[in-house]
Amino acid sequence: MVSRRRLLTGLASIAAGVLTGRNAGASEKVADDSEMRFPGDPTEHNVVYQFNKSDQAYHDAVMFSAAEMLRKYNDNITIVITAFGPGIHILGKKPQRYVSYEIKQKIRSMADYGVKFHACGNTMQSLGWKKEDLYDFVEIVQVGAADLIDLQEKGYSYISW
Repeated sequence: MVSRRRLLTGLASIAAGVLTGRNAGASEKVADDSEMRFPGDPTEHNVVYQFNKSDQAYHDAVMFSAAEMLRKYNDNITIVITAFGPGIHILGKKPQRYVSYEIKQKIRSMADYGVKFHACGNTMQSLGWKKEDLYDFVEIVQVGAADLIDLQEKGYSYISW
């Protein structure tokens, strides 16, 4: 599959060729239509990460892995990070357990790149948290562990530390 960046580069070269009268196909290969992906097209790769610990090394490892998946598969992957138990604090605006500034920044950045974050409603209830206690991009699921099952049944690969 072709990434959006590669697709846009190809389209830009075609447009430049049209404007200058050159044949873009003569100097650059443009991917055929069967390889092109557009925003909203289903991704070939889907993964869900279990995030259920409050340990700093654990935070770093899971976030590093998810970021590497983004780098490898670009826009051809859907990543969901399901947080529950002690791990849910990474999604709180004012976490009750330690979450480093770097992890908070990575989470916001990854959300901007399309990574989905799910928070366990049961864990939130036990903490007395409401939707407004979480970052705006977080989706609440009723049961975090059930979210892992549901996503696997939809074809997501499951990764746990």
